[in-house]
Amino acid sequence: MDTFLFSFFTVAYIVLFVLGLLLFRTYHIQSILLLLPVMVGLIYDNGIIAIGRYIGAGTLLEGLNLARFWIHALFTPMLVLYAWKTLEQGEVLWAKQSLGRISAFLLTVSLVLIELFTEVFGLNLVASVEYGVLSYSSNEISNGPPIMVLGVSLVLFVASIIIWRKQKWPWFFVGSLLMIIGSAVGLPIESGAVINFFELALISSLLCTAYFQNKRGTRKTG
Repeated sequence: MDTFLFSFFTVAYIVLFVLGLLLFRTYHIQSILLLLPVMVGLIYDNGIIAIGRYIGAGTLLEGLNLARFWIHALFTPMLVLYAWKTLEQGEVLWAKQSLGRISAFLLTVSLVLIELFTEVFGLNLVASVEYGVLSYSSNEISNGPPIMVLGVSLVLFVASIIIWRKQKWPWFFVGSLLMIIGSAVGLPIESGAVINFFELALISSLLCTAYFQNKRGTRKTG
């Protein structure tokens, strides 16, 4: 079942990536450009997990899984830049100032470094089979969501509230809230892929938010 779900998520993110690429080429929406690398990471992450059992345990699959952790650490914090760009496009004054821009970049770099030093450097991977899916993961017991994920989630959530209040667009908030709920609440379902539905809802809401802001800006200038 999970092999099918991870395959579904891979295809879904490919569709979103192509859609995002077309929107960027057509409308030059800058926030989408910051979202595309995150989508690439999610395509890779879900794809490698989906085909893991077909590759089989060994150094090849271990290396491919190690790349998942590096991509996650380098690309996911870019959602902070997406949040800042969304606020800038939403005409939030402090986000348009140099201090807001510099703060967003510094926070992004800080979260990348935190993830690398706490989760990636010195990582020891072991093969495991869960719900029919073969992958390599850390052999250390997790003490909860990593700092980077919490930081990114908080930034997106706060930004979504600001956009909702300023532009009357609730879907950014809905996507962020669903992601937080999905990460915090353990669902009584025998699957390691179900939480990815919340992640897919988040990314979809971010793409829709970028398109909404572009159309809103077009109406104002048209």
